[in-house]
Amino acid sequence: MVNYLILCRSLTRAQRSAAVLKRAGISAGIVRCPKEISAEGCSHCVKIAGRTFERAIALLMLAELRPKRVFSVDGLGSFEEVEFT
Repeated sequence: MVNYLILCRSLTRAQRSAAVLKRAGISAGIVRCPKEISAEGCSHCVKIAGRTFERAIALLMLAELRPKRVFSVDGLGSFEEVEFT
């Protein structure tokens, strides 16, 4: 199962992003970004299930909460950056 990590610019933006997604019925949790994908050190991500990715990105764009970066995470814990518009 693939999940996605949506990197946010701050904890506040991660909280706002998760709230937007939850109001739309998308399960979203705030987690610390793994070191492998966070160049700035401590930052926060919103974790979502793969099946909700396209809808989640669309909702965040509408709410003017554009993600900093997005990564897919496979079942083995490998990260791959994902393009989004």
